[in-house]
Amino acid sequence: MTVSKATADAVKASRPNGREPLDGADENAALQLGELSDLLGYSLKRAQLKVFEDFLRCVAPLQLTPAQFSVLLLLDRNPGRNQTEIANTLGILRPNFVSMLDALESRDLCTRMRSTNDRRSHILMLTDKGRAVLARAKKLVATKHEARLNELLGPSGRVALLTMLSKIASEF
Repeated sequence: MTVSKATADAVKASRPNGREPLDGADENAALQLGELSDLLGYSLKRAQLKVFEDFLRCVAPLQLTPAQFSVLLLLDRNPGRNQTEIANTLGILRPNFVSMLDALESRDLCTRMRSTNDRRSHILMLTDKGRAVLARAKKLVATKHEARLNELLGPSGRVALLTMLSKIASEF
């Protein structure tokens, strides 16, 4: 079988630095991370991905993302606040937040109403169904997801990690 020059060039270009694999290199061996494993940003992102994967497995029956869960939690604690406040608190960009609210509203988990104080603004409220879904989600998160993290970290590790993450979030 012959390989066209274009195909060979595409394969070569897909390799780091366009190089051929080293002779004798085991393509099944784990990649060496080098200095990546010492970078806090990389380690935080990898940990976040693992935590989100576990969260999604735990709440799979409810089909909630971590961001949607966060929105429902804030709406439960802060009924009648406007959507800009909720989005800003969670660090969600406006277009993404509007799309998320559309999805939550289509599932009858929350509702948007024009503010009586500012007609340009919408206030957000959980629906009865939203409160019920949130109650189920909180139970799943506490008994499965957070319980696994607590077991992994231990009580003092949990407190230390929360303290460090809070410091990063407030200082950056």
